[in-house]
Amino acid sequence: MRFCQVIVDIAHEDVDRVFTYRIPEGMTVLPGMRVHVPFGHRKRIEGIVIRFEEHCDVPEDRIREIQEPLEDYPVILPQLLDLADYIHRTSFCAMAQALRLLYPAEMRGERITQKKREFAVLTVPEDIRTQVREAQHRAPKRAAILEALEQSEGNEAETALLRSRLGECRQALTALAAMGLIRLEQREILRRPYGEMEALSAADPELTLEQRAVLSQLLPAIDRGEGRFLLYGVTGSGKTEVYIRAVRAVAAQGKTAIVLVPEIALTPQMVSWFRSRFGEDAAVLHSRLSPGERYDEWRRIRRGEVRVVIGARSAIFAPLDRVGLIIVDEEHEQTYQAENTPQYDARDLARRRCEREGATLLLASATPSLRSFALAQRGDLTLLEMPTRVAGRPLPEVRIIDMREELRQGNRSVFSGAMLDGLTRCMEAGKQAILFVNRRGYSTFVSCRSCGYTVQCPHCDISMTYHSSGNVLRCHYCGMEQPVPAECPECGSRYIRYFGTGTQRVEEEVRRRFPGVLALRMDNDTTRGKDAHATILERFRSGEAKILVGTQMIAKGLDFPNVTMVGIVAADAMLKLPDYRSAERAFQLLTQVAGRAGRADTSGEVFLQTYDPEHYAVETASRQDYRAFYEREMHYRRQALYPPFTVIARLVFEADEDERGRREASAAAGEMEAFFEKRLYLKKYLKTMRVLECPVHRIRDKYRWELVVKMVDQPVCREALERLSALAEGDRTGCRSVCQINPQSLL
Repeated sequence: MRFCQVIVDIAHEDVDRVFTYRIPEGMTVLPGMRVHVPFGHRKRIEGIVIRFEEHCDVPEDRIREIQEPLEDYPVILPQLLDLADYIHRTSFCAMAQALRLLYPAEMRGERITQKKREFAVLTVPEDIRTQVREAQHRAPKRAAILEALEQSEGNEAETALLRSRLGECRQALTALAAMGLIRLEQREILRRPYGEMEALSAADPELTLEQRAVLSQLLPAIDRGEGRFLLYGVTGSGKTEVYIRAVRAVAAQGKTAIVLVPEIALTPQMVSWFRSRFGEDAAVLHSRLSPGERYDEWRRIRRGEVRVVIGARSAIFAPLDRVGLIIVDEEHEQTYQAENTPQYDARDLARRRCEREGATLLLASATPSLRSFALAQRGDLTLLEMPTRVAGRPLPEVRIIDMREELRQGNRSVFSGAMLDGLTRCMEAGKQAILFVNRRGYSTFVSCRSCGYTVQCPHCDISMTYHSSGNVLRCHYCGMEQPVPAECPECGSRYIRYFGTGTQRVEEEVRRRFPGVLALRMDNDTTRGKDAHATILERFRSGEAKILVGTQMIAKGLDFPNVTMVGIVAADAMLKLPDYRSAERAFQLLTQVAGRAGRADTSGEVFLQTYDPEHYAVETASRQDYRAFYEREMHYRRQALYPPFTVIARLVFEADEDERGRREASAAAGEMEAFFEKRLYLKKYLKTMRVLECPVHRIRDKYRWELVVKMVDQPVCREALERLSALAEGDRTGCRSVCQINPQSLL
């Protein structure tokens, strides 16, 4: 008698464990398979087989049987079962939630089907086809079908294509099939992401000396199935070509690779580069694919039909066997960390998966995260450097423009005089420009100049953003919209004006200043549709548009040879956020967006507008001096006891009533104080513990309080993190809580 342990697909702490089931005689079941099982009062529920058991201590009459497997293969590979267990233990989530990450959500509940099309196949022997066709002279539709199939490649054609060419011919097709002259069959058609993208084959460019030096260290490690590397290469240094050569080396060994990119906007470009060199061996996975595309790509990967998978953070779960290399492009990006449950960091999972599968890990960035660079300095990562651009091209010249001086001179425009002159020169030279604004919308807020009243969302403690399309105010937290008031609701004054600058306003100003120039806008408002990112970028790449206005989704990784000018419209919005990482993120964004200019033969220039030109993040970014910024910022973090020197845990409470949220946060603080008092060996690592209002105190009419715990980053402190997570899972009517470990946002 055989038994197996199953995780049922219920994400609740009461059932967060394995359950033993009997495997019926003759049924084939493997670890990682989806199965239907009875559970409690439910006659049928999905589950995942985790492992086998030879013996079972549970009385035989209490053991129930597996009903059926849902597929004839494991949907989760053994190494990914290990990854799910790791997420379960480190993210403090239910095992069922971790397992759901590993296969398309549409497979649960069988919500997706295979796409099939009907084909007609000619079955008449070649030597008698003419006679057979002529015998159908009284049925011209049948004769036309036979002739069309005879002339088609493989003597077959899709019936929909035949109908488009010959008109309605269903009866004729049915009759021919009944005579045995053709065969009608259903065939699966795989839905391919970016199927319309032309995958032109590309020759290998000649490697630079720096690329050769990097590969001379990287390729031997790939051969040995080991190595943890950080590639620090300035913008335009040719990191992508290093990725391609490394993946090719992996493929030559019969192994596979994963390439992670931080933004879905970057995926089409990376897919294009890899398809030009790997053809159909390259697959893509990310959340903006249609359910059918995601399902079909996942199955293509699971069947072993691809060598490399490109995608955003969820691609780390690609069901690839024999992984030999994982590349994390722009490794500094916060988008690699999932904030919703289950919380996970794709970079951490990449490291774990490499350790489990004997693969090489390559983190890469022009602006590495402080944590990664510190690990490289300590020797935990091998540092690889590419300090110059391909072909010796110079880094763009960056001009810092003091907007305080512009204001003193009476310029209240979006653009400084210098930026406008630069944009004019760029357009006259027939080149392209990128204008970066870190806020979408037309204006960041609407305020009364008489009394100072600012229009806020009635459901969130945040000012509403003006959008000129539709002439509405919109909350970027809850999505609520309302018309723009004609007069101040507070004092009745008609002096109500728009303040701040968003992408929409910059786009409008560009069109006003350059009426004959096509400008495109790329932000969350313009990229909601399927393939919207790829469409906008292709229009810009083709030269149809000359100016691209966008948020941070255009700030990194994109390579447009004709872009010679970059304008950073307002650097200050990044510097003033109430977050200890604001300087790091500002430096990274400013450096990255500046790097979009001058990537071909024409040198580039960058105009950086700011009201704080002396800020060290602005100064070092203008020089692209990463090491100077690193030293300054690490000194600040060490003094203030911020990560990577500490770990910050944040327990956030959202309640219908303000006092209820504060009370729950205070009660949790009391429990944690008692916890530390009983464990003095842990208390010595505790630095601060405070109950605070969240910086954005109210969202969607929920009041938000937080318990913030800061500890020295030591393995033993995990015990305290587990306790905090347990507090978050407590049952609180009218109050929701969530535990975040080193969250990417403190707002």
